[in-house]
Amino acid sequence: MTIAIGNDHAGTDYKNAVIAHLESKGITVTNYGTNSNDSVDYPDFVHPVASDVSDKKVDFGIIICGSGNGANMTANKHQEVRSALCWTKEIAALARQHNDANILSIPARFTALQQALEMVDVFLNTAFEGGRHANRVAKIPVC
Repeated sequence: MTIAIGNDHAGTDYKNAVIAHLESKGITVTNYGTNSNDSVDYPDFVHPVASDVSDKKVDFGIIICGSGNGANMTANKHQEVRSALCWTKEIAALARQHNDANILSIPARFTALQQALEMVDVFLNTAFEGGRHANRVAKIPVC
């Protein structure tokens, strides 16, 4: 499995923990995030993740910013991207099961680190259910 990850200044510590967590499981991670806590513009670090997901260079993406909203909005501008802002593992599971989400957006300022790691595991290990949900997901793109 390959994952692209990106973050802004609010997500650096979480990003580092997520990368260590994933690599300990043998998962390959491409890090597009800032490695600093100095203020940066989240789109600069989210667009490369979303591009890799859209171009199918990676299996999934993970993006992290303070609220998760800006990163999520940015990622969802890309075709073939279904980024889900999640704050519990239950929402992360539903995002995969019902929406075939391929990017997990984590709000670092509103989730505990352990909670974020649990969301990552659930997101990556939950399959899309298809069925009635596939028709709905097919209606998401505008173009």
